[in-house]
Amino acid sequence: MGRTVTLAACTLNQWAMDFEGNLARILKSIEIAKEKGASYRLGPELEICGYGCSDHFYESDTCLHSWQVLAELLKSPITREIICDVGMPVMHKNVRYNCRIIFLNRKILLIKPKTDMANHGNYRELRWFTAWAKHQIIEEYYLPRMIAKITNQTTVPIGDAVLSTRDTCIGSEVCEGLWTANSPHIAMCLDGVEIFTNGSGSYHQLRKGHTLVDLIKSCTMKCGGIYMYSNLRGCDGERAYYYGGSTIALNGDIITRGEEFSLQDVEVVVTTVDLEDVRAYRAHVSSTSQQASRAKPFPRIEVDFSLSSLLNNVPAMPPVPPRLYSAEEEIAMGPACWLWDYLRRSGQAGFFIALSGGIDSSSTACIVASMCRIVCKAVSEGNEQVLSDVRRIANEPSYTPTDPTELAGRLLVTCYMGTKNSSISTYTHAKNLAEQIGSHHFAVTIDQSVQSSVEIFTNATGKSPAFKVHGGSWRENLALQNIQARSRMVLSYLFAQLTMWSEDKPGGLLVLGTSNVDECLRGYLTKYDCSSADINPIGSISKTDLRRFIVYAIKEFGITALEGILEAPPTAELEPLTDGKISQTDEEDMGMTYDELSIYGRMRKIAHCGPYSMFTKLVHDWSPRFTPPEVAEKVKHFFRSYSINRHKMTTLTPSYHAESYSPDDNRFDLRQFLYNVKWTWQFKCIDQEVERLQSARASSSTKQNQTTEATEREPSTRGTEGPNETLPLAQDQMPPSMDYAAWITPCAPVADLPETENREVAVVELDGASRSPPSFDSAGDSTSSPSPDENQNVSRQKGKGKSKAGPRRTPQKRGATTSEEVHYGKRPKRGGRQQENQNGNNSNAEHHSDATSPLQKLGKWLREKVTP
Repeated sequence: MGRTVTLAACTLNQWAMDFEGNLARILKSIEIAKEKGASYRLGPELEICGYGCSDHFYESDTCLHSWQVLAELLKSPITREIICDVGMPVMHKNVRYNCRIIFLNRKILLIKPKTDMANHGNYRELRWFTAWAKHQIIEEYYLPRMIAKITNQTTVPIGDAVLSTRDTCIGSEVCEGLWTANSPHIAMCLDGVEIFTNGSGSYHQLRKGHTLVDLIKSCTMKCGGIYMYSNLRGCDGERAYYYGGSTIALNGDIITRGEEFSLQDVEVVVTTVDLEDVRAYRAHVSSTSQQASRAKPFPRIEVDFSLSSLLNNVPAMPPVPPRLYSAEEEIAMGPACWLWDYLRRSGQAGFFIALSGGIDSSSTACIVASMCRIVCKAVSEGNEQVLSDVRRIANEPSYTPTDPTELAGRLLVTCYMGTKNSSISTYTHAKNLAEQIGSHHFAVTIDQSVQSSVEIFTNATGKSPAFKVHGGSWRENLALQNIQARSRMVLSYLFAQLTMWSEDKPGGLLVLGTSNVDECLRGYLTKYDCSSADINPIGSISKTDLRRFIVYAIKEFGITALEGILEAPPTAELEPLTDGKISQTDEEDMGMTYDELSIYGRMRKIAHCGPYSMFTKLVHDWSPRFTPPEVAEKVKHFFRSYSINRHKMTTLTPSYHAESYSPDDNRFDLRQFLYNVKWTWQFKCIDQEVERLQSARASSSTKQNQTTEATEREPSTRGTEGPNETLPLAQDQMPPSMDYAAWITPCAPVADLPETENREVAVVELDGASRSPPSFDSAGDSTSSPSPDENQNVSRQKGKGKSKAGPRRTPQKRGATTSEEVHYGKRPKRGGRQQENQNGNNSNAEHHSDATSPLQKLGKWLREKVTP
């Protein structure tokens, strides 16, 4: 019997509704898998039609064309002698299912419908598909005639079944199945399935990669077995970027994993694993064997085919550590790859950015620069598809990019659109950044355009608006800011359409938006300003993460012009300058910090908090930095601002999806856009909770003060009857937070210490009496702390005032006796004894002993003091 099997998991950059291109990429992946010796080829979810077809799934044409592509695959000689697992929609008994089609040598082995549907975040699978609810049941599916002619099959099994080859057993779960609590692979494992396959359509989200790796490792660590994971890659026509990372794992270890961010349209990861490793791993766990012995069996489809070879001459591959990226690296690569896909598939000639000299527009420009670096790297590695695309976009058939800066000069146009309210610093930042990334840069002033718009209004109404600093109202101030921002949007599209024309080049430019997720959430943007664009690579990225990305770009890309941009306070520069300096900052305008905005966003979307729930969480998280009334006002201000500006999300530029709290109104964050912005009921509940908290804290403070006063008036209880009389003296004397070791450790002999060393020892006051372990002079004699009677009139070592005896613990030097709390005092110099009594009396009684060792003297002292 053969033991090793070679398996292939494919990553494909499919495009929704591009049936011809999708077919070519599928065939290419099968060809590569066969060349590498694989006997099983797994492809991503819905790879035939593309995952992002959305409401095109309602059209019968989509199913028809998917069957036509499958027919081409069945007929192709490339698909011979390898089990192929592809994804497409299937209509069964007038119900549409998201299915896997598994075929071998022109025969369909099984149609496996998806059992767990993804219907959260950007997923809306239940809108178009139905989950297969008949667990471990199969039915007969009647094939279309065009397929039956090829396969000579009238019906094939459809349902929840597994494949049984001559040497192993294979089961399939689709995408969401891995993420559910009761994943299909659990029941399959108990029924003897050794290879799990998962054709997936998983999109990128910041910090998500490690979660997927952990899930795959966890499921195979618990169940044992081989897990094959295949994922889509790229922009298939929507906001999401599918980030590849196809993986094969064995018994809790990652054996191979593909690239997450890459420009390869077809990537095939192949590995060889030993089936006996699976069997040995499972058989040694008794509990798993007991559960498997009573597991309900799956229907098995018998397949007269072996995945392993009789020669068994291919060694199994060892595990490899998966490459996981930081958020900054993900921002540098994910949006960059998404932009490249959008650019090459849109037929445009490049990008246009209104470069303001701030963090947001600079981040967008740096992402384009990162894209140019990735393109040049792909070309240098021999990627013919990328080279063909870049030549077509640049309209130069013989062009080969080698320098990212030079490529940026062809693909990116930037323009600084200043006004009289702009500062020289932002102008300089934009100019220096454009030079370093290599963009074709303009610097213009738009005051004439702004003034012309204002004059039209003045001529019509007879009134001239003024800024607030010039005596205008807040409405005038806001309108004058907005007309500047909207003028930039109009001019951006003018430059995008005509820049290439002015240089006698074909095509136009895609306008890139430059607003981040926090500003969108707060509504801190002008409707139809530079946030309005064709696409936005940073629209779902927080300001905090963008700042980290800027630091990364400085270090990794060497763009030193970003240093000044990073240090400058974020500002819109829409209000008049004060003495030539910026007088307006974003956080002051918003009434909240960007860090606070990120917290609000995560709590609103991820934790599903309304105003009251958010307050009840933050009032504890932000204590004692903010009082309950302050937290309440912050929460109220956020929800007022959010609800007033929610209408802006309905026109938000399509953005790269990156953040789990994105306010994207298109699909990810579905909410109303007309609110009662007073939130009367919710805010009333907050006010009541604030009142309750304030009353509880006031009552607690009063009780604490009364307890403190009573304690200070209470006389010492030492020597009287009470609870302490029943305790050993050692427990009575030791501080509650300290054990023996903590008490005696600082008291090591000083004989070995240098003369000038100044060590500290613990001094603890107990019931008005200070008691400390002994110190030793150079002769081995010990000096102990004063007796309780000597404590009453001893001043602090560094003070002249008298101290009262009492139960409190006070910081003091060793030998001083009126402490309020535990403190580490200074050890006296070697050879000396402390003389601290104001009356000239020695406050340390000598303890003479026949013992010659300092440690023996310490032991004797402890026995005397600890014995009840």
